Amino acid sequence: MRLDVSGKTALVTGSTQGIGTQIAKGLASAGATVAINGRGEDKVKATIDQLGDGFVAAPGDISTDAGTQQVLDAVPDVDILVNNLGIFGAAEPLEITDDEWRRYFEVNVLAAVRLTRAYLPGMMSRGWGRIQYIASDSAVAIPAEMIHYGMSKTALLGVSRGFAKAAAGTGVTVNAVIAGPTHTGGVEDFVYQLVDRDLPWDEAQREFMREHRPQSLLQRLIEPEEIANMVVYLSSPLASATTGGAVRVDGGYVDSILP
Repeated sequence: MRLDVSGKTALVTGSTQGIGTQIAKGLASAGATVAINGRGEDKVKATIDQLGDGFVAAPGDISTDAGTQQVLDAVPDVDILVNNLGIFGAAEPLEITDDEWRRYFEVNVLAAVRLTRAYLPGMMSRGWGRIQYIASDSAVAIPAEMIHYGMSKTALLGVSRGFAKAAAGTGVTVNAVIAGPTHTGGVEDFVYQLVDRDLPWDEAQREFMREHRPQSLLQRLIEPEEIANMVVYLSSPLASATTGGAVRVDGGYVDSILP
């Protein structure tokens, strides 16, 4: 099986670190020209310098209208859009302010909607395109310690299904990827919010999975490359019959059959 997206242009939001960087690398390895996105020009440039050829810069804070326009000016048309940008963090449910609820919605949901609205018409007119939303197991197994995050990821499942219907019959596929607990720098910080910071990382990870994610069948954090592998497949011509779906890369975390 050869995953080939040669000649395609891709935009991966929030791709200066973590899962986003690995997705960008995977798409470039499959032949795409990949736009790297982050809020700061310096961070975007540093990421491209590290990754090498096959990447272009698309800096901009896509949680704002101005930042989104900056990205659209840099990359007017794309064939593959991966809405990866997301924020997360633990918070006492009754202490989450209105401003925090809005911030999670604007960054995790509305930014993706805004870019979809901008790029989907061009994909439909060309008769080919791929849009993906990086969701989370938290979308269907809401964690008590970050229900505002879970809310935003649940919303992405609805957004993904809705835009798949809007693109029906056009050659454009739209899917959500349900990622399980993944090993990134940000997640390491999150894990240490919930377990003893004096524990070595391997022990802290095991404690976190045992105490806070016991339903994982994998019983370890997922590596970013494992999420990227699924995204590259869904971006390829081989996934032409997969649309409107919520595809799980969750390590068996969600104990249910999704509709």
